[in-house]
Amino acid sequence: MTNLTPHFSLNNFPSTLCAMIALTIAWITLPFFIGFIGYMLPGMATYLALGGAIASTGYALRLFTQLPLTLSLLDNFGVTLLLDPLGGYFILTNALVTLAVILYCWRTGKTAFFYTQLIILHGSVNAAFAAADFISLYVALEVISVAAFLLITYPRSDRSIWVGLRYLFISNVAMLFYLVGTALVYKATHSFAFSGLGQATPEAVALIGLGLLVKGGIFVSGLWLPLTHSEAETPVSAMLSGVVVKAGVLPLVRCALLVEEINPLIRGFAVGAALLGVIYAIFEQDTKRMLAFSTVSQLGFVLAAPEVAGFYALTHGLVKSALFLTVGTLSSRNLKELQSQSIPTPLWIVLVITSFSISGFPLLSGFGAKVLTMKSLLPWQVVGMNVAALGTAIAFAKFIFLPHKKESLNLRPGFWAAVVLLTGGLIVANVAYYDAYTLENIAKPLVTIALGWVAYWLIVRRTEVKLPRLLEQFDHLIGVMSLMLILLFWMAFA
Repeated sequence: MTNLTPHFSLNNFPSTLCAMIALTIAWITLPFFIGFIGYMLPGMATYLALGGAIASTGYALRLFTQLPLTLSLLDNFGVTLLLDPLGGYFILTNALVTLAVILYCWRTGKTAFFYTQLIILHGSVNAAFAAADFISLYVALEVISVAAFLLITYPRSDRSIWVGLRYLFISNVAMLFYLVGTALVYKATHSFAFSGLGQATPEAVALIGLGLLVKGGIFVSGLWLPLTHSEAETPVSAMLSGVVVKAGVLPLVRCALLVEEINPLIRGFAVGAALLGVIYAIFEQDTKRMLAFSTVSQLGFVLAAPEVAGFYALTHGLVKSALFLTVGTLSSRNLKELQSQSIPTPLWIVLVITSFSISGFPLLSGFGAKVLTMKSLLPWQVVGMNVAALGTAIAFAKFIFLPHKKESLNLRPGFWAAVVLLTGGLIVANVAYYDAYTLENIAKPLVTIALGWVAYWLIVRRTEVKLPRLLEQFDHLIGVMSLMLILLFWMAFA
């Protein structure tokens, strides 16, 4: 028997409620239906995927104009969906990034298989963002792993297959721990709801925490991420870094908001991730690896203040996808080589806009997101996150100060459509938090960015430091996962 329990005020009309429930179920199933039809009609796969992404954009925008909606299906054993403005930010990120990737790949010879897997990945990420119980989330995360694996291995080269298998193995091991933790939550509460984590045993907290930290690429659990995101094809890297990792982050955000006891634990890992990722990003000379390490750092910013995580996630998704799509068109991935030659001015302008946004420069949404996050930190987080913000300014100065010149470009047909969509989103989203524009709030990021540029010119540009990649090796990733589990057990029992 199906039980629908929408959380609406009594002032809402039943017809509106029913329409929203029907719309929600149609929205969450649509990408999978499109994926099926895409296999049947391969000539239509691109258009169907485009339509699916546009539909998701419309649905996400609707979430900002209505009350939160909870759908509970099949009682305690079933599916619980939560659609609220927090999830709306993540769903909107998924929709815009998917739309941009489809435009980027337009008329580039990608097969129907690519677009069907892309839209299935989009749908499974939507499902993860909407899930409000551990077992539904598990199913969504497993579908994400398979769809992402198929996209990573799309070139069918030996290298891509190895990277894909490595990703799949790490992901599945993490999900095994997560599943055991989910069973322990059910044993303690007879429910799979996120809120049950507060009544579950410390073992359940540690096991579920490990699974989500690995899937979300947080702190040392995210050291699988740089190789995977940098070796994938450019549009797949944009999807992985802009959206897919956030499927593990939003559940951590929801758990932190629901269970007071684990809130400090998640904030602590956020600070660690922000610092670890940015240190590697500063000294990395490979553009795609630098962006991937920056993702580890920026996910720390998303988690550092769970109550305002949505806006930062949207901003980061737009920025990082645009950056990956742009560096994928450059003549080299090596920053030293790019510094010795001039890149086309239009591409340099895109790099400057996105680098300004992620550094917190005013007039772009990264400014408001950073101000909002910094104002929501606990006192013990402030120093670490400010250091991470300074490190971000240093790392992205490498793009801002690249030499450039006017020259003709021969880019993919959809490149500019994708980049305009993403950077336009950064400008439009900037108005979402216009209260941030006070003299104090404007001065602080400007000083941080100026200090970052000085540090870049005086120290980083003249220094060649190669940080060890030991912990990124496959066997060491499993070891790191074991150490993280021990740490989580210790923190959960403390």
